Amino acid sequence: MEKFDVVAAIIIKDDKYFIAQRNRNKHMGLSWEFPGGKVEKNESFEMALKREIREELNIEINIKKKLGEENYQDDKINVKLHYFICSHIDGEIYLNEHEDSAWIAKNEFKNYNFAEGDSDIIKLL
Repeated sequence: MEKFDVVAAIIIKDDKYFIAQRNRNKHMGLSWEFPGGKVEKNESFEMALKREIREELNIEINIKKKLGEENYQDDKINVKLHYFICSHIDGEIYLNEHEDSAWIAKNEFKNYNFAEGDSDIIKLL
């Protein structure tokens, strides 16, 4: 199984973290995640993340720094997830792919069922 690079935005505003609920028809549907997506050929991680967030949420972000990375594999996917701390700089959030979204405080992460990989990175926040 081919391994893919996937980028994810940890968008922080006023000490709250933006999370989104995966589309019910996708792998790991209805679990919560930090939004992002697959890196295309000849695309930097930063370019991919800005493109994915524009496509999924209709906003522009400022990428501050890379937080970390996680490898995840199951019977359907094999990915290396790259997590970036970001801020929201322009646009109103519109969910083009996700079921729901929330701005949550750090102590609220435990109340949400996160996709594998994302649940591990939360420990670094």
